[in-house]
Amino acid sequence: MATETPPPAKEQHRLPSPEEFAEVQQSAEFGELRRSYRSFAFPLTVGFITWYLLYVLLSNYAGDFMGTKVVGNINMALVLGLAQFLTTFLIAWWYARRAATELDPRAEAIKSRMEAGA
Repeated sequence: MATETPPPAKEQHRLPSPEEFAEVQQSAEFGELRRSYRSFAFPLTVGFITWYLLYVLLSNYAGDFMGTKVVGNINMALVLGLAQFLTTFLIAWWYARRAATELDPRAEAIKSRMEAGA
């Protein structure tokens, strides 16, 4: 006869009040978390949009340059187009790595304190 272990009890989390949310939002710790996120995400977003628009403008107005053969039938348009995908994945990987090591632990600490009522 096998004995079954009961499922783990769900943790009960206290819901913070709107006043507590407002208080945390005004805290220095939350402000630093927000600054850390913005100082990383906003420059990368602006940089990527600029890079994307440069590609579009080159495609429209620099046809000779974009048609330049690099190797065989591979031209600059294809190389730069594929580089768009590469930079997208690199930025996503870099953000996920930074969020996991720097942002998420700090956000989890704030969340835990709020749920605990501290």
